[in-house]
This record gives sequence, C-alpha cells and structure tokens, in this order.
Amino acid sequence: MNSAQIRKLFPILDQEVNGHPLVYLDSAASSQKPISVIEAVKHYYEHDNANVHRGVHTLGSRATDAYEGARSKVARFINAKRSEEIVFTRGTTTSLNLVASSYARANCKEGDEIVITPMEHHSNLIPWQQVAKATGATLKYIPLQPDGTILLSDVEQVITDRTKVVSVTHVSNVLGVINPVKQIGEIAHRHGAIMVVDGAQSTPHMKVDVQDLDCDFFAFSGHKMCAPTGIGALYGKKALLNNMEPIEFGGEMIDEVGLYDSTWKEVPYRFEGGTPIIAGAVGLGAAIDFLQEIGMDEIEQHEKQLSAYAYERLSEIEGITLYGPTKDRSGLVTFNLGEVHPHDVATVLDAEGIAIRAGHHCCQPLMRWLEASSTARASLYLYNTEEDVDRLVKGLIQTKEYFGYAIG
Repeated sequence: MNSAQIRKLFPILDQEVNGHPLVYLDSAASSQKPISVIEAVKHYYEHDNANVHRGVHTLGSRATDAYEGARSKVARFINAKRSEEIVFTRGTTTSLNLVASSYARANCKEGDEIVITPMEHHSNLIPWQQVAKATGATLKYIPLQPDGTILLSDVEQVITDRTKVVSVTHVSNVLGVINPVKQIGEIAHRHGAIMVVDGAQSTPHMKVDVQDLDCDFFAFSGHKMCAPTGIGALYGKKALLNNMEPIEFGGEMIDEVGLYDSTWKEVPYRFEGGTPIIAGAVGLGAAIDFLQEIGMDEIEQHEKQLSAYAYERLSEIEGITLYGPTKDRSGLVTFNLGEVHPHDVATVLDAEGIAIRAGHHCCQPLMRWLEASSTARASLYLYNTEEDVDRLVKGLIQTKEYFGYAIG
C-alpha cells in the first residue's frame, strides 16, 4: 500500500482548506486518525461503554477485555516482557512526570546528578528541573555538536558515578536527530544510573524494542501515532515500578483502605487511579493494529526517503536555513526563511492549504542554542507524499514573493 492509498484511509485529509486541497505537515504535533481507529472508538461507545475492572455485568466485562487487550497490544508493540510493565497515562508528559515525581524524588538527594540534553522537549526538561530543586540534585547537560547530534565521548564525560538519572529524547522534535539511546543507556548503567527515554517522536515512526534498548523507562503518546488524544503509556521495568509509590490517589488504585492508612494494588494498577481512559486505550489498540498492518519497517523507510527528498528540495530555496543533521534524520524538517517570521510563513502557507508548525516547539533552550527565537517545522508521516513536499516548496517560494524576497 503506497502513501497515496494510505492517505485515503484518513477522512480528514479529504478536504479543502482555504480553497486548496489540504496538505497536512504537522504530524509531529499530532497525527491524523484513520477510519479504523475512529470506528473502533465509535463501536466502543455504541456497544461496550462501561467502567472497567469493577463490574461483573456483560458491558463491564467487554470494556475490561478491550482495555486490557489494548495494554497487551502496547506491550507487544514495544516488546515489553510483560503487560504489567505498561502503565496507561494521558501521554508522554504525564509519563515523564510520573517517573520524575515518583522514582526520581525518592531516589535522588543532594550531590546526585540528573543528565539530560539541551534538545529536550519541555516535558523532558521541566520535571527534572523540579526534581533538582526539590532534592538538591544537580542538573547536567550533554553538549550538542554544531548539527545538533550527540557524541558518545561527551556522554562518557558528563555521566559519572554520582549520576542517578539519564533522560534523553529518542528523536528530537526540532532537529530530527535520532539519538543513540541504547549506547547512552549502556553508559548510564555502567555508572549505576537509570535510563529514561522520551519516545514521543520515535514510537510512531520506527520499530521500538525496549528490551533491546534496555531502557528502564520509555514514554510515548497515542495521538502522535494515529490514536486519539489523551492516551499514552509509560513502560517501566517491573522491578522499578514495584518499588515506586503512586502520585495520584483515589479509586481503582487501592488494595485496602482504612480510616488512617491504605495499601496499593499491584502494578500497573496502582498508577491508574480513577476511571481510566478506556476509549482512548481502545483507540490506541486500533492504531497499533493499523500501523502493524502497514508495517513499521515500511513506514520508517518511507519517511526516510521522504525526509531526504524534503531536505534536498528545501535546501534549493535561496535564503532558507535548515536545522539538524543533513542525513540519518527523522521525518521532519525545521527551518527559517530569511528574515520572515515563522508565524508569517505558517500563515501564508495556511492560505494555500498547507499546515505546518511555527514557534519554539516547546524547546526554548534549544531555540536559544540555535540562536533563533522560533522556527518553522514541516513534519511528515505515512500519509504524506512527494507531491506534498512539492506543494510546500511552491508555497515557500510564494511566501518569499509575498514578503519581497528574491526567488532562489
């Protein structure tokens, strides 16, 4: 199935925006949803809607089977050893905050170190800032090379025996850098630290094997991989999860409750207090089915080819600045067009039916490192084509004309 055929499976893409066929190039922010995912959520609400785990009636049993079935699908999708290592959350942000608030605050103290990079999304930066402030630990950064990549020799220098947590994005949402998280994790483990991976930008686009990566925690969001918003997952090694305290308290996550004390359920349920995101989990399971039917290897190969084509075509535009490595990058291209503000670029492109992202992409420290207040970003997915890239290039040339710049 080629990308043009895949595109037809996404109803939202079959529309015009401002009189032009829609070109959606903002999947790094949120992907579109195929009809199979939409129908799965619709079917749940029309036929199986009930709370999970608590009831013995038929609808409750169906809902529980669907919810736990989705957990098993997630475990298989990222090759976790067991489904108990999958905690459903609202997404990557919640997952990373859970690790920071539950594991790190209990295991870090003054003099310890937390190691991250300047390319991290705010979701993988601010929680560690807060842990450092609360515990007295020191926050350290792995330096970036001029193209935004990381050298393992620098990792070796930054991580020490005082390091307790290393948390790195698998794929940068700005630079398109694919980080060597497996090798970084090996270095972290040699020093007795845990390895946390932000998989928000990798899980939708490539095969993820948490056992091969040997990471201790891995976080990702459903809405970036064809699933509904508001659902995501945290993978954690069971031994670590078993020693962590919940950070939300209420129904569903308890074992015994007394007037003055309570005990918690086994993992993962102790971390899923309250009525869970049942329909979202159903949608995530359907999204995994959809992606696996197409094939993650095929998706990754398509995006690599399309990303290379996009980088080549955009580099032909005079006055454009492209950020990140020239090769071995994920399916996005971040850029600035001369002195035109990225918001103006995005506004002109939107008038042509082309949706991109403009701003700091929740990466303000990285923007300062790039010496740019903001950037424009075109992000690609399985439903994008070379024609989409050509429309983007044409739109950028029109943007230059509109703002009076010479055409390259």
